[in-house]
Amino acid sequence: MIKAIVIGATGGSGAAITEELVKRGIRTIAFGRSRQKLEQFASSLGNPVNLSLAIGDAFQPDDIVSQADGADVLFHCANVPYHEMVDKLIPLGESVMEAANRIGIKVVAIDGIYPYGRKQMDPVTEDHPKQPHTKKGKIRLAYEQMLFSPRWDCAKVMIVRLPDYYGPTANEASYLGSTLQAIADGKMAFFIGNMHVPREYVYLPDAAAMIAELAGRDFAYGQNWHIPGSGLIAGKEIVRIAQAASGSTKPVIPLKKTGLSLLGMAVPVMKEVVEMLYLTDEPLTLSGEKYERLIGPVPATPFEEGISFTIRTLQQRK
Repeated sequence: MIKAIVIGATGGSGAAITEELVKRGIRTIAFGRSRQKLEQFASSLGNPVNLSLAIGDAFQPDDIVSQADGADVLFHCANVPYHEMVDKLIPLGESVMEAANRIGIKVVAIDGIYPYGRKQMDPVTEDHPKQPHTKKGKIRLAYEQMLFSPRWDCAKVMIVRLPDYYGPTANEASYLGSTLQAIADGKMAFFIGNMHVPREYVYLPDAAAMIAELAGRDFAYGQNWHIPGSGLIAGKEIVRIAQAASGSTKPVIPLKKTGLSLLGMAVPVMKEVVEMLYLTDEPLTLSGEKYERLIGPVPATPFEEGISFTIRTLQQRK
């Protein structure tokens, strides 16, 4: 990998991946819709000389093609809000893939665990049957099928699958992002789902390091890859660590079906979370065996360290 373009570079995963690529000395193009957000992001990284900014709409293939500027790997980190997923996810992916196919570039697509449906093995390997029972799981499976379609004959694609994530760049699009932001701000916070069942979370800097390693391996394309976290942790323990780091003692309220449905009357995204609540009671754990066997050790920042650093970083941004 000599030069990369990151679509959705100011989002949670996009920002972490962009930062990792820049640290590795790779020439990187940060692509996004907002010049202001891109400039603020570049400034937060110290305006590195190997980072350039590109303004465009990921739904327009011509915008991506015109800004790719000789990149040999494209990281597709752009996403759509929950309540727009059914209508917009595949058109967004098709736009990115059309651009990539025209350029003849490798594509690393960031995705999650929804296509698996309920777990049938533990931990879940890349060979786990994909039998989604939710509308978002079904659209994510159709999205995978689109990405691996033979019509993209000039683009190589891999999908990297992350569990729930957290980290300094995570935003409100992640379940935990808004919770940690509120705790860092010393405000009352909400926690989506069951706070007592241990679940898997990946620290975004760890995920970005793994994804960058995969992107540089030609054999990794044409496949799914899991990006596992550093173990399991219950929500109540996350809150304990975050509050200790922030000094906040404001309450953290768990949101389940009724609360999310009521909140969804004003915030459509919250209503859409309801069908995925099964994952907070019946969590999936991703196997890292394939990555360890073919790539190397899985980075695993301890939760105490990762959550505390995230809180301190969020407080410094105020």
